[in-house]
Amino acid sequence: MAQYFEVHPHNPQPRLIDQTARILDQGGLAAIPTDSSYALVCHLDDKAAAERLRRVRGVDERHHLTLMCRDLSELAAYARVDNRQYRLLKLATPGPYTFILEATKEVPRRVSHPSRRTIGLRVPVHKVAQALLERLQQPLLCTTLILPEQDRALSDPSDIRQALEHQIEAVVDAGACPWEPTTVIDLSGQKPAVVRQGGGDLAALGLMASP
Repeated sequence: MAQYFEVHPHNPQPRLIDQTARILDQGGLAAIPTDSSYALVCHLDDKAAAERLRRVRGVDERHHLTLMCRDLSELAAYARVDNRQYRLLKLATPGPYTFILEATKEVPRRVSHPSRRTIGLRVPVHKVAQALLERLQQPLLCTTLILPEQDRALSDPSDIRQALEHQIEAVVDAGACPWEPTTVIDLSGQKPAVVRQGGGDLAALGLMASP
């Protein structure tokens, strides 16, 4: 049965953030709010938790999981970033964007793309997500909370509780989130490629949607 924590969206209670962090430290899965829908998260270094995360989400090892990072400097520790990429990342973080980049050795091979050795990375704006990342002092492995056979992310914590209370260990309720997922931009090639248009503004980055 998932524990249910009602937290303030702008000033999350440290006690509840600590409780959520302890659940993650013990191998649990949690649904947390972000600036683009709710996300399912677990510890990066917990193999069993990562496998459960994929099962709940209904995706295989070829689906890009994402590292949720505190800031750009932490992101750069887990991805190979050149000067061109860095300028774009600096414009976009924090914000509702996910970037696909070549993973460094800090990223376990089991969570990166099996053939491309790439990983998704993002830096959220949401105060609750940031508070949890600050408490843990490390990135979280995450995926947008879209259930199998669904095409839209869950954005209401009561719906998440009803759907997943027997499959995950915590639901962090900070109110409803926007249902729109992040904009996904692949930076692993010669030029940026928009994989998915979501909540992020491409024009602000000087990019256009792929035809």
